[in-house]
Amino acid sequence: MARHGNAVEPGEGRTTAYLAQCCDRTVAVEPSAAMREKLRLACPEALVLPEPVDTAQPPGPADLVRLSHVLSYVPPTDRPGTVRRVLDRVAPGGTLLVVPQNPESPCMRMAAHFTRVRYDLRPPAEQLSAQDADRAAAPWTFALEALDLHYRTDRLDEAVDVAEFMINVADLATVDPLPERAELASSVERHFTRPDGGYAIGHTRDVLTVRRAAR
Repeated sequence: MARHGNAVEPGEGRTTAYLAQCCDRTVAVEPSAAMREKLRLACPEALVLPEPVDTAQPPGPADLVRLSHVLSYVPPTDRPGTVRRVLDRVAPGGTLLVVPQNPESPCMRMAAHFTRVRYDLRPPAEQLSAQDADRAAAPWTFALEALDLHYRTDRLDEAVDVAEFMINVADLATVDPLPERAELASSVERHFTRPDGGYAIGHTRDVLTVRRAAR
């Protein structure tokens, strides 16, 4: 059976390229022009759609849909609706994976400290689960788990580069003042220095797995 995969806002494409090895067709939704260039290099066989997730029209349903950092850029009240719209693109028997940062991970606590912005997948997951629990024959099953991940490096400059990337989940246009690199370096040294040398930044990921019932 042919397996079709959709990656929604896949960034530079490394994960999309990995998943594409298991699919006969790969569709990537990425509104950022800079990221689309990197994506095409990493995964040249993918069909790349430049529209945002709410307006993109992939060619048909997919057996696997991965929703990466999209919810970080969606207002909290709109997140359940966004996930619902993406669910409509999952084929019967297919799976949706929603994979944001866990709000209690060290890197997200750092981001909240510098940007005063906090993201949490659990409310939309709980709302969606509660809605389907009231149905006689719920078409979806939901499971939420956390993966404990770490970025490790022996170099402070690389650790600070990663810290800068991680706090960019926020809309930096609304952050005043912007954090200085020296502030980030001080935070990295204070919180992420390993006892044996080097640096380790925890970035636990929440994984919401939604499976659609087969017909």
